[in-house]
Amino acid sequence: METLQTSQQTVHASVSGGAAVTVIPVTTKKQLAQFIDFPHDLYKHDKNYVPELFIAQRDLLSPGKHPFHEHSQLQAFLALRGNKIVGRIAAIDNKNHNTFNKKNDGFFGFFETINDEKVSQALFQTATQWLKERKLSTMIGPVNFSTNETCGLLIEGFDGPPVIMMPYNPPYYGKLIEQAGLQEHVSLLAYKIIPKYMNDRPFKIMNVLKERLSRRNITIRKVNVKNFNEEVKKIQFIYNSAWDKNLGFVPMTDKEFEYLAKDLKLILDPDFCFLAEEEGRPVGFALALPDINQILIKIKRGRLLPTGIFKLLLGKKKINGVRVLTLGVLEEYRKLGIDACLYGELMKTGREKGIEYGEGSWILENNELMNAAMKGIDAEPYRRYRIYEKDI
Repeated sequence: METLQTSQQTVHASVSGGAAVTVIPVTTKKQLAQFIDFPHDLYKHDKNYVPELFIAQRDLLSPGKHPFHEHSQLQAFLALRGNKIVGRIAAIDNKNHNTFNKKNDGFFGFFETINDEKVSQALFQTATQWLKERKLSTMIGPVNFSTNETCGLLIEGFDGPPVIMMPYNPPYYGKLIEQAGLQEHVSLLAYKIIPKYMNDRPFKIMNVLKERLSRRNITIRKVNVKNFNEEVKKIQFIYNSAWDKNLGFVPMTDKEFEYLAKDLKLILDPDFCFLAEEEGRPVGFALALPDINQILIKIKRGRLLPTGIFKLLLGKKKINGVRVLTLGVLEEYRKLGIDACLYGELMKTGREKGIEYGEGSWILENNELMNAAMKGIDAEPYRRYRIYEKDI
């Protein structure tokens, strides 16, 4: 027998054959801290777990802190067995996604649980009820707001820690999600890139391509951090234009993009960020980020104080890996060789800086053009992620 009430009340999910699971909405600062900290205890014996910074997660989930909450809604929930926290989930109504895509989708994210079907069922039932109350017709996830943020469930490649801004989870999550009635929506791939073993073709042809592009007044340059705000506007224009036909894409608002840029500026290496322009008009860009997870994995429970801040500041210069976060060209400028030049610039920089590995992620499994480009530089798909869905 189950009793599911509104999200502002306690939800009791009594499951036969075991202790009752109680799911409660997160409504206080203490509960939010418990929500953020739960994974630290869940993964305490997992050497590959990378804790999120507490302050970053707190701001992400707090109305008035992150601009997502200005146009959409999120409700976080905790699952308890007695007084012990055993799981968490967030139900998400992303109104900008539905307006842009002409959909009626609901989402779930921030999903973590012990290996117990009763707990996961109670969490999904509660999230489903919250989404139904808002007249949404599907549940898609895991996505932490949208595909602009961390998304996907790791289903292959559990042999190492995740790179910056990529998800990680135990292998049993897939079974629990499928037991809740969700099915595959789309699969995503991550590619391992070893610079010293990469195919040199983009690097070798880069100068020829750049000379050809220059005859069309198209140039490629590094971002100018001294003019950071103007550069961000150019990158936002390309991002919201070049990805608009991608599955699940939703344009970022000015405030959202500025929030993201401000965060990334703290770790950005301008040597790994390139803009392609035609007479000053932005037409493409590429960004690779230092794999800050090499440091975060050592910061206990995601707290910068008292010692975490020193690990972060002192460790940045020792990072030897990057994630190629994004590379895009406006549709009308594709097939001119701009993408190859951007790849070539990233490859050249990686070799000059002694980068030992890179990850290209994420790429839709059915994106033939991007997957061919990765394989063309001898990158290997080494991790697979999945986003699930079900009608509700």
